[in-house]
Amino acid sequence: MGPDMSAAKRGPSGVDAEPLDALDTQRRHEILDAASSVFATSGLRTTLQEIAQASGIQPGSLYHHFESKEAIIVELVKRYHVDLDRQAEIALKELRESDPGDIVDRITSFSTAIAQCAVRHSAAVQFSFYDPPLSAGHELVRLAARAPTATEKAMLKTLEAGHAVGLLRDDVELQMLSHRLTQTMLHVGLGLYHRYRSVDRVAEHLCDMVLYGVATRAPRDSQLDGSKAMQAVEKVMLSWDPSPVSESDRSALIRAVARTEFGRRGYEATTVRDIAGAAHMSIGSVYREIGSKEELLVSIMRSFSEKVVAGWDAAFNSSATSVQRLDAVAWLQINVLEQFHDEFKIQLAWLRQSPPDTPDMAWSFPSLLQRLKAMLKDGARAGELKIDGPSTELTARSIVDLTWVPEGILRSYGKRTALLHVRDTMLRGAAKRS
Repeated sequence: MGPDMSAAKRGPSGVDAEPLDALDTQRRHEILDAASSVFATSGLRTTLQEIAQASGIQPGSLYHHFESKEAIIVELVKRYHVDLDRQAEIALKELRESDPGDIVDRITSFSTAIAQCAVRHSAAVQFSFYDPPLSAGHELVRLAARAPTATEKAMLKTLEAGHAVGLLRDDVELQMLSHRLTQTMLHVGLGLYHRYRSVDRVAEHLCDMVLYGVATRAPRDSQLDGSKAMQAVEKVMLSWDPSPVSESDRSALIRAVARTEFGRRGYEATTVRDIAGAAHMSIGSVYREIGSKEELLVSIMRSFSEKVVAGWDAAFNSSATSVQRLDAVAWLQINVLEQFHDEFKIQLAWLRQSPPDTPDMAWSFPSLLQRLKAMLKDGARAGELKIDGPSTELTARSIVDLTWVPEGILRSYGKRTALLHVRDTMLRGAAKRS
């Protein structure tokens, strides 16, 4: 009877090597890690050849482990959800075992863990941000649409504990706050505004702003609703043309269809064929009208950026306090998300540098950031804002992030409630003031 070779192979020294399945598992993890890194920077346009190169193997060897690119994406999203659910379990365990007096630390610690998880799985967070391609299988569609339910429930339990010990205000809706904190921390994984900064520091700063606000004195709604900044922003929004596109205007029709397809699928995954099909036109007709997909993207985003920049300018240039200007910007962003939802998603994708570089595709984020920092410093000098000099840039980036309202809040509660919630989680703070 020959030697038993079923369990392991013999190494050169005669010592049993690792079982083949263990080696395969290790190699799969290495491929997934490499794929996650490539996907995070290149998006869905990443090829199997690029993944193989990043993994240090031949493209043909990739098929030994994964049958397709979609199979890799499915595994990445699965890993993300497992890790995220694990953070929720850890948070609940620590909440049960911790001193009630440590509740601020618990909220901050859990929020940081969510942000760290989102950064570890930034590619999967991106896949969850867009609708999967129409050709995607059922499993990918299901996984991409899965909400972070366990995480939000654990955050809600943590916030309820904070309310029980008198930390949080009675008029703050805890379920909405749970959704807000969870989504804000997951947003960190997209790397839009904090790409080169410490994840821990970003999460802690965002938590501090949500709990305690940036305004030195909590503003009343009556002080904000009729401000000069709000009036200026409202005037800009009235100039937005909501008229439906005429089918006789072929160029406008193509832009309208393309903005929907880019927003739904992501720029990388959308083809001119997709746009032509949705517009009920031939591919040749689309090319004759738009020139190229890149030119079409620039045209859409230039029009959008002009509207957004006009709103920010109106708020910045108004004769209002810095707190009122921030409030007006938040109202602008809420209306932008509602009326220009597709462009907003395209813009976020561009900010993470996933689509190809194109000149003047959107408003200049560095320029906006500089103006926002200057306004924050003026507000701090006037005693209106609580901002330390060294953290002005981090605060400015965090404010841009916090003016973004999770779609779930906007859909479920409406624009007015969304605005009040931004006031409670950016200006006034959700915690009770001493």
